[in-house]
Amino acid sequence: MTDTTLPLAAAPATPGALSDKRKFLIFGLMAFGQFMALLDIQIVAGSLNSIQAGLNAGPDEIAWVQTAYLMAEIVMIPLAAFLSKALSTRWLFTASAALFTLSSLMCGLAWDINSMIFFRAIQGFVGGAMVPTVFATGFAMFEGPKRAMIPAILGVVSTLAPTLGPSVGGWVTEVADWRWLFFMNIVPGLAVSIILPLLGKVDEAKPEMLRRIDWLHVASLAVFLGGLQYVLEEGPRHEWFTDPGVTIAAWLSAVGCVVFFERTFFSTMPVLKLTPFLRPTFAMACVLNVVIGFGLYAATYLTPVFLGRVRDYSSLQIGVTVFVTGVAMTVTAPIAARLSTRVDGRYVIAVGFVMFATGLWMFSGITADWGFGELLWPQVVRGLAILLCIVPAVGMALNGVAPSELRYASGLFNLMRNLGGAVGIAVVNTWLQDNTRIHMLRLSEGLGEAPARATAMIQGLTQYAGQFTPDAGRALMMAQAEMGRIVGRQAATLAFADTYRLMAWLFIIALVIVPFCKPAPQDAPLPPDAH
Repeated sequence: MTDTTLPLAAAPATPGALSDKRKFLIFGLMAFGQFMALLDIQIVAGSLNSIQAGLNAGPDEIAWVQTAYLMAEIVMIPLAAFLSKALSTRWLFTASAALFTLSSLMCGLAWDINSMIFFRAIQGFVGGAMVPTVFATGFAMFEGPKRAMIPAILGVVSTLAPTLGPSVGGWVTEVADWRWLFFMNIVPGLAVSIILPLLGKVDEAKPEMLRRIDWLHVASLAVFLGGLQYVLEEGPRHEWFTDPGVTIAAWLSAVGCVVFFERTFFSTMPVLKLTPFLRPTFAMACVLNVVIGFGLYAATYLTPVFLGRVRDYSSLQIGVTVFVTGVAMTVTAPIAARLSTRVDGRYVIAVGFVMFATGLWMFSGITADWGFGELLWPQVVRGLAILLCIVPAVGMALNGVAPSELRYASGLFNLMRNLGGAVGIAVVNTWLQDNTRIHMLRLSEGLGEAPARATAMIQGLTQYAGQFTPDAGRALMMAQAEMGRIVGRQAATLAFADTYRLMAWLFIIALVIVPFCKPAPQDAPLPPDAH
């Protein structure tokens, strides 16, 4: 892979030239912007029915409110490193925050489903620029014990935001209106957009890079990752490659992948460098981050789906129930931060993975009657574990990375977590569908082997339905339909239990990688070109 160093007209601004107060303000504002972008991934998850009704959209159309955001975000995350060099960190983040605010306003004002999808795609694209930029900035601006705190702070932001998304979204939709899911971004977004550029430079822009950008590399990256995200999002809903749209997206993604790697290695100005993967610790930390993303996003997705599908909870009830996971995360934040500076990260992440697996395994005893009380401790254990997983993983990935590659490493590391989440949601959806069908068959076979018990249940339900209709035939049909709902609910519950159990095994298996992830020592101050 060829790298061309461009001369600068003036000496670069160094993070060391800023006071500590100014550094903390810059980092805090950027972390807050990142929180907004990550929160919006899941904030609509529990309110899609309300948005669908408000925009008169169909069931297949409404899914694009989520898919459009994720497709656009996953394309921007690896591009952010190149753009932050070309435009400077300050102006890339400021422009991203301003456009995120504007697109949030337009999402709230959306007049139909097509306008909503368009503005959500813009929101996801510019939001994706804010995610990896904060990681690179934090590691470039701070040193010693202060830098050691960066993984913990960003670990809290990057895990708490998507976890709280369904809770915040459910509450806002219940007490106000679904449009306020987007309007609530306007004031904080404007604050970030106005204040951040006033705080000073973090680095210098290199606008000459834009004149030499490899547009084929950009296009292939967008087609590769966008197509892959589409396949993972839409595949489970459309039975994968039986759907022409999913098949076409898969082929386009495959072609984009080939062109992307060819341009990565042979372009004179690649928009993304893969050289951080030459460090074995970084590569293995990225693998662990894929597993973490799988567990974080899939578990965050599964619990609201169970509560809505099996328990018929409202958006607010779902939000209240899953909120405890976010509370538990905040408890382990200072613990994870302290351990990251005093204990080998491999021990910390091993404990985190074991705890996460334990929390998932606790879910495997789930029944159709589980509510807040029964879900409390499994969610608490999972919440306590997640930062013990991600904080040392961030340190392993970014400590010791060459200064010139820090931005690219940050983008790749965050990309791995998002890909893990996309794969995780697709896989657990497939597991749910397959296992629900299997359990439906087994329950039906069981009822067939005990016809007397099944007949007695139908008779009891028919008598109950007779209270609502004098027609015996209609009462029987109502009883049979209710019987089908009961069997379907039990089959779905058993499928959820199987899915949580399989996820727990994934975390146990991933422990094999941990001993080989030798952490890099805490670095000395990074040179000026580190960011």
